[in-house]
Amino acid sequence: MPETGQSWFLQERILAPVGREEGIIYRVSMLILNKTARVFFKPSKRKIYEYLRSINFHPGKVFLHKLVLGIETSCDDTAAAVVDETGNVLGEAIHSQTEVHLKTGGIIPPVAQQLHRENIQRIVQEALSVSKVSPSELSAIATTIKPGLALSLGVGLSFSLQLVDKFKKPFIPIHHMEAHALTIRLTNKVEFPFLVLLISGGHCLLALVRGVADFLLLGKSLDIAPGDMLDKVARRLSLIKHPECSTMTGGKAIEHLAKQGNRLHFDFKPPMQRAKNCDFSFTGLQHVIDKTIMQKEKEEGIEKGQILSSAADIAAAVQHTTACHIAKRTHRAILFCKQRDLLSQSNAVLVVSGGVASNLYIRKALEIVTNATQCTLLCPPPRLCTDNGIMIAWNGIERLCAGLGILYDTEGIRYEPKCPLGVDISEEVGKAAIKVPRLKLKI
Repeated sequence: MPETGQSWFLQERILAPVGREEGIIYRVSMLILNKTARVFFKPSKRKIYEYLRSINFHPGKVFLHKLVLGIETSCDDTAAAVVDETGNVLGEAIHSQTEVHLKTGGIIPPVAQQLHRENIQRIVQEALSVSKVSPSELSAIATTIKPGLALSLGVGLSFSLQLVDKFKKPFIPIHHMEAHALTIRLTNKVEFPFLVLLISGGHCLLALVRGVADFLLLGKSLDIAPGDMLDKVARRLSLIKHPECSTMTGGKAIEHLAKQGNRLHFDFKPPMQRAKNCDFSFTGLQHVIDKTIMQKEKEEGIEKGQILSSAADIAAAVQHTTACHIAKRTHRAILFCKQRDLLSQSNAVLVVSGGVASNLYIRKALEIVTNATQCTLLCPPPRLCTDNGIMIAWNGIERLCAGLGILYDTEGIRYEPKCPLGVDISEEVGKAAIKVPRLKLKI
């Protein structure tokens, strides 16, 4: 209940036709209950009109919530969405470049840039149209400006600044990894602090999330990301020529084919087994896999570009080794946070997001870790694990509500292709040298 002397509005919105005139208007009647006086009274029409003007009244609709347009172009997806402060996704649109990049064997930045340019206006307009929100009704515009492909980031930032200037809206620059980390708060009731593992084609990190813009970086990949490695292995195995995998991304093809293989036929060692920190590495593993594939091609007498009979076994072994590496580093991060009282001992939460988080085998390996450490594992729905406009808009809502990083002057704003997340304490994690108990990853 409110404190003594406070008042509140009881709003009643009634749709009422207006004689023969077309359209619908709202008749808004408000009863004000003054707790001190303990009486109800009906405000004058002038007071009602003043209230309507204060909430940007338009015939036919009233927006009582904050509304943010999110724009995402950090890599190869052009995406936009409108989200309100309660987490309702009012409209979204996305244009995927996957099909184009599959044909070229990887993302070519100038090609991605051109496709963003060709589609961004249509995608943003579509998201606004579906949401039935006009740009003038937005509370702010949020856009990914870091990290990512420079040429792709530039397209999203340039377009967004034009909208900001035209409609005189606040601008909220978004860190791509922050958006991935906070997406879980759109779909689940998750309080700070929580641990997040972000694994994708371009990123791999472990961080403690203490607030909307408060991150402690526990570990990161020292070279390439797991999704990048899986894509490269898939290309080396020529899985695009496999009848079951021709339309799949590299990571999806590996996961699909691994179900048919026997991981025990190949023995790939997880990287960095002696390093008692939370950093990751995948380049060395990739080189070992490349050598194994080359050796098998010689044994089977086939040329590079043809599909090995043992491709499914290799896929299964690669996926298992990747899962073991990720699981062990995550296990150490949980133990470190609990040792330092950074996470609750009994009901800590591990959030896993990013494109690789949709790999069910890796997710099951992480479930074994969370079960062993009395943690709860949470993952956003698969469509929100990959890049999307919803997570950018939601990050904008989070920052808007917290009053963080809202720009009313965009002079000098630049995109940043490389940008760390939060405060790096990975050295401290390494010095703690926490030994991780061995877990049997029976998946």
